[in-house]
Amino acid sequence: MWQPTQPLPMSAEQQKSLEAWVEAKTTAQRIVLRSRICLLAAAGQSNNSIAGQLGVTRPTVLLWRKRFAEQGPPGLAEDAPHGRSSRRTKDKVIKAMVEATLHTTPPDATHWSTRTMAAKFGVSNATVCRIWDAHGLQPHRVETFKLSKDKRFVEKLTDVVGLYLNPPNKALVLCVDEKSQVQALDRTQPGLPMKKGRCGTMTHDYKRNGTTCLFAALNVLEGTVIGSCYPRHRNEEFLKFLRQIDRETPAGLDLHLVLDNYGTHNHENVHQWLEKHSRFHLHFTPTSSSWLNLVERWFGEITRKRIRRGVFKSVPELIEAIQEFIRINNQNPKPFVWTKKVEQILEKVGHCKAVTATLH
Repeated sequence: MWQPTQPLPMSAEQQKSLEAWVEAKTTAQRIVLRSRICLLAAAGQSNNSIAGQLGVTRPTVLLWRKRFAEQGPPGLAEDAPHGRSSRRTKDKVIKAMVEATLHTTPPDATHWSTRTMAAKFGVSNATVCRIWDAHGLQPHRVETFKLSKDKRFVEKLTDVVGLYLNPPNKALVLCVDEKSQVQALDRTQPGLPMKKGRCGTMTHDYKRNGTTCLFAALNVLEGTVIGSCYPRHRNEEFLKFLRQIDRETPAGLDLHLVLDNYGTHNHENVHQWLEKHSRFHLHFTPTSSSWLNLVERWFGEITRKRIRRGVFKSVPELIEAIQEFIRINNQNPKPFVWTKKVEQILEKVGHCKAVTATLH
């Protein structure tokens, strides 16, 4: 039989500290549990009673009684030191796994998974996850890129970045582009709503109900957007949009438009119209450099928040949703702030060119 439990010796100051830990909302739950064990032990309750009341084992109660008796409250806030695990993965195995992840692929796939890597080296997939996380490796992900071959790349880059970082006085900088072929998609069956333990669902197949082309001009300073939808994106539609920009911006300001090299923007009819409207100034991004146009970032927002998971039974319904998104955006606009300088971009581009050159 166990000997009767003696109350755990505890000073008034120590008791006050433990009670404060228990009551604080920011205290880690493991420390709260240890504090409760010791407070009950100090009150004279038996080890078995404490274990049953707090849902722990008797050895756990004994462990934290002993730790408190030896170290006081600080002993509850620190976990006991652990020795080196006998199952710890050897350094040479870790190095081999990192090298394999970086420079090899499995015979039946384009990249390693945690389980294929674990099977190759005889470890658990959790071990692979920890090693990849420690070394910043994510073989399941891939990012796209393309280096511009524009002969005037530096000139155009400097021009556009200069507009972002040092805009001209008494002028507006607008990033303009078209999001073409926006599809009005309707699902073949109604989706199930989200509920606890299950995300919302939608069918994998859909019905196409037509397309529209969204023309948008992002005000770099304010984050507001001028937008319109047209059935096509020819020079006729682009001229209509330029006239809309002319109407909806203050007449006394010059307009500097950041555009890509799409043929519509360089059409003869557009040039003739611009000659008659001298406050318009076009600045073209380098080829294959859509990332330089901030309106592309806004297109990503409307796609992610309103279009991709939307259900549209007709093109007018899609256009109405787009116009509503623009209206709400302009009520509380949040501009995208450009921070990279030309030198930083050129340094990164140069590094990418050097790396890709060594791979060919």
